[in-house]
Amino acid sequence: MVPTWAPAVGFTILPHVGGFLGSTITRREIPTWYNSLRKPSWQPPNWMFAPVWGTLYTSMGYGSYLVWKELGGFNEESLVPLGLYGGQLALNWAWTPIFFGAHRIGWGLVNLLLTTGSATATTVVWYHVNRTAAYLMYPYLAWLALASALNYRIWKDNKKQH
Repeated sequence: MVPTWAPAVGFTILPHVGGFLGSTITRREIPTWYNSLRKPSWQPPNWMFAPVWGTLYTSMGYGSYLVWKELGGFNEESLVPLGLYGGQLALNWAWTPIFFGAHRIGWGLVNLLLTTGSATATTVVWYHVNRTAAYLMYPYLAWLALASALNYRIWKDNKKQH
């Protein structure tokens, strides 16, 4: 028998899996490739990214649990809300290998814009299922806007170098 708390923990931890795997690429590339790029003065300090992403992944993961619970698990009714969530999460996880791993700054921006669109769609659909879950996505959407602006600026300022 599965303990009643297990789904909440599992859903909350799930987004961290891709974040953890991506962090191995990021840690390798920051001291070499990333530090060679021109970046805007308003970029947050590097130390800030890990705790922010940890918080955002926890928030969206718990939100996905709330939606899953509200809709009675995996079923026809949960297909769209959880499918959109899974899609945006896969896009989120893909950004690091694209941007840091392949050094494809422009494609990273395209990926971020797709992630933002699918995360927005997820939030809108979740709002009709569980408002708390949708509210838990708001900080993520704000961070995606900042990340997109930062990615754009890095792409624009480094076109000739990379």
